[in-house]
Amino acid sequence: MYPNVQAYDRGVMFNPDGRLFQVEYAKEAVRKGATSIGLIADNSVVFVAHKNIMEPLAVPLTIQKVFRVDSHIGATYSGMVADGLHIIDMARSQAQNHRLIYDDVKSVEALAKNISAYMMQATQYGGLRPYAVSMLVGGIDSEPRLFEIEPGASFLGYQADAIGSGKKIATEILVKDYKKNMSVDDAIGLGVKIVKKISEEKVNEDNMDIGYIKGNEEFVMLTPEKLLGYL
Repeated sequence: MYPNVQAYDRGVMFNPDGRLFQVEYAKEAVRKGATSIGLIADNSVVFVAHKNIMEPLAVPLTIQKVFRVDSHIGATYSGMVADGLHIIDMARSQAQNHRLIYDDVKSVEALAKNISAYMMQATQYGGLRPYAVSMLVGGIDSEPRLFEIEPGASFLGYQADAIGSGKKIATEILVKDYKKNMSVDDAIGLGVKIVKKISEEKVNEDNMDIGYIKGNEEFVMLTPEKLLGYL
C-alpha cells in the first residue's frame, strides 16, 4: 500500500502507477461538456458545436462555442467555459503577434503547438491545475488542417473529430458517414445530424454554433437565420 495516496490528488505529480490524477479529473470535466465537432471538407474546415444552455432566461447569443481565431483559423472547445474562453484569447494573441512580427499568417499546426505548450505548463508546476478543456483548432494554410488538443496537452491531427460528452457516439457516426472532399453543406449537415442524435433537447438556432473556413475566404460564422436552413 502506498503511503498517503491522497498526496497525489493535490498537485500535478505522478503517482507510483505513473498517473496524473489532476489531468484525469480535467479530462472528466471535458467528457461532461457539450459536444463540438470539426470536419475537413472540400478545401475547407467546418465546426459544428452544441451550446448547453442550462438557464431558461439566458440570452443565447451571449454563449459562444465556435470562434474565429484568425482570418484563416477557427476553433471550438468542450469543457469548462472560463478555461475555454481563456485559451481562445491566448490563441488569438499568438496569431496576431505572429502577424505583427512577421507580416504573415501563422500556420494552423504552429498555433496548435503553441496552445499545447501553453496548456502543458499547467501540468508541470505546483499551484496550478490543468485546463479542463479540449480544443479543436482548424484552418487552411497550405491545405486544410484540423487538430485536437486535450487537457494533458497532447495534440493530434484529424480529418474529422468530436470532443465533449457525445464524443463516443459522434466518432462512431463520423467513421461511418464521413467522406473526404465532401462539400461544406454536406459537412455541416453531418455535424448537425450528429448533434441531433446526441442532444437530449430539441436542436434549434439558439443552441447551435456553426462556422467554417473555405479556400482563400475568411472565416464565416453562420447567423441564426442562415443556421435555420441546416436544421
